[in-house]
Amino acid sequence: MNASLKIAKRRLGYLGGVALAALLFAAPLAPAQAADAEAAQPKIADIVRAPTDLPPPLTRRAPAHVTVNLDTVEVTGQLADGTTYNYWTFNGKVPGPFVRVRVGDTVTVKLHNEESSGMVHNVDFHAVTGPGGGAAATETDPGGDSSFTFKALNPGLYVYHCAVMPAAMHIASGMYGMILVEPEGGLPKVDHEFYVMQGEIYTEQPLGTPGEADASPEKLLNERPEYFVFNGAVGALTDQKPLQAKVGETVRIYFGVGGPNFTSSFHVIGEIFDHAYPFGTLTSAPSKDVQTITVPPGGATVVDFKLQVPGRYVLVDHALSRVQRGLVGFLNVTGPADKSIFDDGKAPAAKSSEAAPMPAHDKSNPLHLASMH
Repeated sequence: MNASLKIAKRRLGYLGGVALAALLFAAPLAPAQAADAEAAQPKIADIVRAPTDLPPPLTRRAPAHVTVNLDTVEVTGQLADGTTYNYWTFNGKVPGPFVRVRVGDTVTVKLHNEESSGMVHNVDFHAVTGPGGGAAATETDPGGDSSFTFKALNPGLYVYHCAVMPAAMHIASGMYGMILVEPEGGLPKVDHEFYVMQGEIYTEQPLGTPGEADASPEKLLNERPEYFVFNGAVGALTDQKPLQAKVGETVRIYFGVGGPNFTSSFHVIGEIFDHAYPFGTLTSAPSKDVQTITVPPGGATVVDFKLQVPGRYVLVDHALSRVQRGLVGFLNVTGPADKSIFDDGKAPAAKSSEAAPMPAHDKSNPLHLASMH
């Protein structure tokens, strides 16, 4: 039996299983049956990629041969409070692993598609000079392995994603990440680097519906997402894994848009980007003193800024209606206040040994805690 037929049978088997389950669960279950049913429920995986989960800057200044291992895994994860979703992932997280190489490196990408996958998967690296970015070379059936090798010719920050048709479905399910190709001299040093990606999720059920959400091909084709997310889920960078830093430190955010459809107007409320690298280019001079930067789907940017005032800074796409669909993150900054820079007129200046408390998080209104300019 060929691989395509196996996958088709797997899909039909799943649909048949759903219909059978509807009949079986119409009647009460015996205790032993209930225990078996509970055990059969999919485990809820932590699919959120921490913004600190990225390799440190490279210290070598000579090209090397680098191997990148990608494992395509389909897992059930928490999409929102009370809502789960069947994610398709690289290495079990959204976004996929942050790949860091140097210009001139030779890179071998090895892709394994888990046997439990219901789909063929592959990977297209935007940093590749070659047909499909490696997509055709890595088109892999469940249980299979593939690989290809490329030379990193152009410095920059680039997106990678699954490109099996319909590619938008694979991307919307979580199959995207970024690769940084450092220039020969590296990047200016900062105190903290963070990895953040924006995506959309299209579900049959309306926003906030509890239970397991099903993917909606119709909403995907019509570009009507129910959720907008940073790092895979609602609350990923607020309740779960917010960014953390201190007054006086410098931060760099590697920001990309997996998409698959919507452009982001990336903005950090209460901060100005000291340096911004539009479209992920690292060979052009950065823009300075930038408030908001445009990032298209399949695109990226790098922004740097110094923290001078403590408090909670809110990461948004300045298409602000998307906040209500889950697109918000926090950068929590502790340290001494400086009322010569910012005076809220409320409390006296904190002593140098005190840390500024974080404002309470009102989950019903993520922007309640942020000054809207």
